Order: sequence, then C-alpha cells, then structure tokens
Amino acid sequence: MQLPPLTEARLLRRYKRFLADVEIPGHGLTVVHCPNPGAMTGLAARGARCWLSHHDSPARKLAWTLEIVEADGTLVGINTNTPNALAEEAIRAGVIEELAGYETIRREAAVGEASRLDFLLTGEAWPRTWVEVKNVHLMRQRGLAEFPDSVTTRGAKHLTELASLARKGERAVQLFIIQRRDCDRLAPAADIDPAYAKALKAAHADGVEVLAYACEITLEAITVTRSVEVVL
Repeated sequence: MQLPPLTEARLLRRYKRFLADVEIPGHGLTVVHCPNPGAMTGLAARGARCWLSHHDSPARKLAWTLEIVEADGTLVGINTNTPNALAEEAIRAGVIEELAGYETIRREAAVGEASRLDFLLTGEAWPRTWVEVKNVHLMRQRGLAEFPDSVTTRGAKHLTELASLARKGERAVQLFIIQRRDCDRLAPAADIDPAYAKALKAAHADGVEVLAYACEITLEAITVTRSVEVVL
C-alpha cells in the first residue's frame, strides 16, 4: 500500500487517545490527529522520530495525521485504519496463502442483524470464509508481537462471532496484521486483557483459524510480506 508523502517530526506527547503534540521543522509545535485508540505502549516516547501525512480538506479539524513512529530501531505503523486495506491488498495478491484463490471479497459483511465482520470471501470452489482483521504493533519482548495493547471488549465479541460461525461449519479466520518487521511470533497479551486471551484460545478450539502476518515498512509504502508463528 503506497503512502502519501510524509513529513518527519518529533513526537512530544500523545493524549486524549486521538491527539498528539509534535515538533515539525519549520512549523513548530503542532497538534496532530493520532488514529489509534490503543495504549501505544513503547510507541509514544518523548522525542521519538515520527512521520506525518498532510491533508488539505477544509472539513478536517487537524491537517496532520500521525502515520509512523520509530521504535526499537524500526519503523512502526500506528494508523489503525490501515490494516484492513493492507489485508485486502495482500489477499488479492495471494500473499496470504491461506486465503488465496477467492473470487469475491466483500468488506463489512453483516453477521446476523446487529454485527459485521471485516471480510467475507466467496468463490465457487471455496467455502464462505469470514475474516476479522486486527492491527498489531505492541512488542515488549524482542521478536514477539502481542495483541491487544489495551482491553478490547469489541475484539472479544468478534471472536465469539467467529467461533459461532465455525461451529456451524463455516470457515472463520482471525487475521492479525503486524505493522512492523521485527517480529517472528505473535501471542495474546494475557496480562493486558485476560478475557481476550481466553476468548482467542476458545475460538481457536472451536475451529477458528488464527493467522498473523508481518509487514515491511518504508516511508513510501507498507506491505504485508510474511507469515509469523502464532503462539497460543
């Protein structure tokens, strides 16, 4: 996925979930949109190098959006709006081998009357496949990606829905997109959200497939590149 032109800055603080103060050369102190509702553990250090996209729309309250932060010597994508686009691009390109070959990809597929999952994949030679995508950027132990970085009751609800579909004989997949390149394993962060960790293990026992893929990140593009081991 190609990125818009990015401007380097220094992160000063992240606050109120969706705001951050940064220092932009030539612009000074600037309030920017932080498209990430999580804790951003390890990604909000004062003085960290970061990169911003700029938007001219008069409808926006803030012209700048935080996209990438440098942490642990690597570039990390923090925009939680990005993984669904990354997943769709990777599925269509056949990068996610477990999900290759489907003819139709439908976004925001309705499950029952009051809920939706990120994708429904269909094809004449394939069973209907439901896919929920989660963004990952937490790394506390070198090489180990963890999810979530804050309590997510919505995430646990999605797992319950996937498990219900799997029990009915449909294919259900929880796909984690890791927006960093320095991880080779993924595990649930049970100390942060024990309910989610329990729900993930229960869903897997019910037949939900759990996949994790890491990304290559540059200042020009973010690309899903390889699968990583899932440790449950």
